[in-house]
Amino acid sequence: MKTFILDTNILLGYIRGAGFASYVEKKFELFNPDNISLISIVSHAEIYSLANKLGWGKPKIDTMNDLLNKIPHVKIDSYALINAFAEIDSFNEGKHQTKKLPKNMSSRKIEDNDVWIAATAYVLNATLISTDKHFEHLDKVFFDFIYIDQSLKESDAN
Repeated sequence: MKTFILDTNILLGYIRGAGFASYVEKKFELFNPDNISLISIVSHAEIYSLANKLGWGKPKIDTMNDLLNKIPHVKIDSYALINAFAEIDSFNEGKHQTKKLPKNMSSRKIEDNDVWIAATAYVLNATLISTDKHFEHLDKVFFDFIYIDQSLKESDAN
């Protein structure tokens, strides 16, 4: 059994019917009952915000709601998650007490929403899936990370 945290851009890919979303679903069997796919409440909020900003119509809103009803979200309501945020944020700035950035890497500025998403993956010992490379330095330090190239399509999953 694998646990996955889907970044907001993966949700957006699903809603838009992007080929990379089909690739992700097929390659990682996200909705196989043996696996657990989750999102952070932050992604839930971000996708609603995008819908509002972009003026999505009813069909796209319905697709979004169907997807959000299919994937449970994780709330920010535990000290473990708060502590994970603090750890990852300090690591990004090269100020973690015990974990050091890789050699030749300077501090990284990652938006707080993405730090919350990363913290969720860390606390749940989940694999984070995203089209954003700015999570790469966290791979194998806090959680497993899978970068998804947006040019991928379902047939690439074979």
